[in-house]
Amino acid sequence: MSKLRVLYVASEINPFLQTSEVADFVRKLPQAMQERGMEIRILVPRFGLINERKNRLHEVVRLSGINISVGEEEKPLIIKVASIPNAKLQVYFIDNEDYFHRKYVFHDKENKFYEDNDERAIFFCKGVIETVKKLGWAPDIVHCNDWMTSLIPLYLKTTYKNDPLFKDAKSIFTIHNNSFSHKFNDDLLEKVKMMDIEDSMLANLQSADYQGFIKLGMEFSDSVIMAEEDNSLSELFEEINDKKKLETIEQNDNFSESYFNLYNELVG
Repeated sequence: MSKLRVLYVASEINPFLQTSEVADFVRKLPQAMQERGMEIRILVPRFGLINERKNRLHEVVRLSGINISVGEEEKPLIIKVASIPNAKLQVYFIDNEDYFHRKYVFHDKENKFYEDNDERAIFFCKGVIETVKKLGWAPDIVHCNDWMTSLIPLYLKTTYKNDPLFKDAKSIFTIHNNSFSHKFNDDLLEKVKMMDIEDSMLANLQSADYQGFIKLGMEFSDSVIMAEEDNSLSELFEEINDKKKLETIEQNDNFSESYFNLYNELVG
């Protein structure tokens, strides 16, 4: 039996950047799965807080050079890579000067939420899929973490559903409680749209807020996980189709075993 291939997508990972528990989660789980014989790829944004020299990031020229469309504009995609110290894991970084060369992650120095965080998420999600295509690496599982990755399950089920690399891929959406109160502009849906995406598919995103992104990720993924019990999200969970696998996996001694079993169950 060939190795299970798992793609991890998140907004941050230790030791390069940590603003929430996501960074620890995405540091521990891939290594645990690799130690169980799985083949791993990890993609995160190259936020400006990440020191390239200190972390030894370098550009992967063969993967860079694609343009990603966000609304009416096209932005160049730069891919960088670095190794995690003391682990046999590489991390690929999605970079773009306009979106990621800032000294802060989602809020400016006045703690104001960036107006273009929606575009940054769209660019990141599209960039992840295009980078994996350039790698020519077909994942069995695409494990998305937090709101910034929530468009990937939608794109896999629509625009990329017939792509040989992704046609059999199963997506998991893990929700971490990194909510925000910002509401995006009315053009959000138009910017999110790609080929084979109808207006009706974006109904959950019409609220143009954090909950909209989370609902969309839940709707199109094959499995939804809560990283921890969170009563504020329980109402969202009740709206999900009963057929969907939905569970909470606590980060305890058994959490890698739980994910290992889930991955194998999803792939069948």
